[in-house]
Amino acid sequence: MYPLLLETDQIHCYDTAGKRIDCTGSGPGSEQDAARPKHLPPAAGRFQTQGDLVRDSLSGALWTRNNPADFPLNWEEAHALVADMAARKVHGCADWRLPPRRLLFSLLSHQYINPALPQGHPFANVFSGYYWTADTCHRLPEQAWHIHLGGGRVTRVRKDEAALVWPVCLPKTEDAAPLFSPGERLAPDGDSVRDQLTGLIWSRNADPLGRSLPWKEALAAVDELNRAALDRATDWRMPNIRELESLVNLQADSPALPAGHPFTNLRDVYWSSTTSVYEARYAWALYSRDGMVGVGFKPDTGFHLWPVRGKC
Repeated sequence: MYPLLLETDQIHCYDTAGKRIDCTGSGPGSEQDAARPKHLPPAAGRFQTQGDLVRDSLSGALWTRNNPADFPLNWEEAHALVADMAARKVHGCADWRLPPRRLLFSLLSHQYINPALPQGHPFANVFSGYYWTADTCHRLPEQAWHIHLGGGRVTRVRKDEAALVWPVCLPKTEDAAPLFSPGERLAPDGDSVRDQLTGLIWSRNADPLGRSLPWKEALAAVDELNRAALDRATDWRMPNIRELESLVNLQADSPALPAGHPFTNLRDVYWSSTTSVYEARYAWALYSRDGMVGVGFKPDTGFHLWPVRGKC
């Protein structure tokens, strides 16, 4: 299994009007994603160009450097294209496929747009539109997940609609069984739940505030939880969008969480601490019913806080 990427590359903080602000100190930017330490390698170290291919050292995946199709295809046609590439062993690979959703999501930048790829990436002719993934929406099997390479949204669409194709070559070992069986991954510990796959610790109560609130107030409300010493811990924070997405199980819906999860008071949509740079008046959010990664208008009051701690 390729590793989960829990860190974004966001380096700037933004206010509710979309204006850049200082991330340092104890001001309104200090709780945001960009204020957290960053350890991701620069694109020049992460991506190695190998002729017409690019290897991602974080996942081991081999991507085509250029798009093999100059026009959008429906999902069935997209599968046929990569199957043909595999049969012909294009670039010496016999295992071309559409990328799993989480693998394509791992390429995204949350600081750069059009395309939403890390600064200095070696890819060519990346269209700032939607690209297919290999994953079907569990609740609506006539739909599949696709990802917007302009801004980074992860949404579902009917399989007879059209999107672009970005093939990936993965070794057969990528089909190995998950590390944890259902019910083992998420380990309750009092009022907390440890995710043994990521090391993150989540509030077992997925709505500890008991109310929805705007983004700025949600960021500040973490202090309220820490003052109340939730589960005797004082380092709770709002998760970034990659941390929230790491909880998603695409083989489930309503909610799209691992089987046997121990969480209570689950809500439909959660704020992340990550701003959408595509339109900085919006922040990234997780829609828990299907696992969609979308956005919310920062002054909107319909979103909830699901605090996390651990990993820096």
